[in-house]
Amino acid sequence: MRLFLKKITHPFLKLGLKLFYFKPRKYSYSGIKVLVHPEVFPPHLTLSTKILLDFIESIYIKNKTFLELGCGSGIISLYASKKQAIVTATDINKIALQYLEKASQKNNLDLEIIQSDLFDNLQNRTFDYIVINPPYYPNKPKNIKEQAWFCGENFEYFEKLFKQIPNHITEDTKVYMILSNDCDIERIKSIASKFDLNLTISFEKKILGEINYIFSIYSQIPRPT
Repeated sequence: MRLFLKKITHPFLKLGLKLFYFKPRKYSYSGIKVLVHPEVFPPHLTLSTKILLDFIESIYIKNKTFLELGCGSGIISLYASKKQAIVTATDINKIALQYLEKASQKNNLDLEIIQSDLFDNLQNRTFDYIVINPPYYPNKPKNIKEQAWFCGENFEYFEKLFKQIPNHITEDTKVYMILSNDCDIERIKSIASKFDLNLTISFEKKILGEINYIFSIYSQIPRPT
């Protein structure tokens, strides 16, 4: 079911998503509970959120600055806060952020919540960890909800992302981004290289024929000492 629902361009499956999300749905991880609005990226029916959560579970992030760029439901940010990271969660979707604010209060977890299109409202800030679960289907999003799935006809999301990243990392920053084998990984890598960024696989997991990769993103240009 999850694998099929990744192909949301199929009319039948788009209808399935619509029917499943006719009302807010609960989602939980490690004792953290969130309510996911129908206009927000659905962690229930995709693999990426759970894989990222399990990956973060193994990382020591206590007292580290942690940015979830495009947080959606915010479950990853809340879990990072539970692990005592200093968390910033951003999204372009106001509804997602409103629901995350409520979830942070109900779970008694502190985090900074900022509405931002990628790094637009994070000027002059760097982080120890940055986690990204990006849209990667090449199509033009028609609304805020579709921006969680579609990266633009010419991968405009990645053009902007990779242009901005170098201004928000240090030589010690760890940037992790998850991609599936059903997206154009080579195209995404080529865009990154335009901005002197490399993508290397840090983790991969295969479920029901789908392979998800967590990539580390780092600059090819050494910073001056």
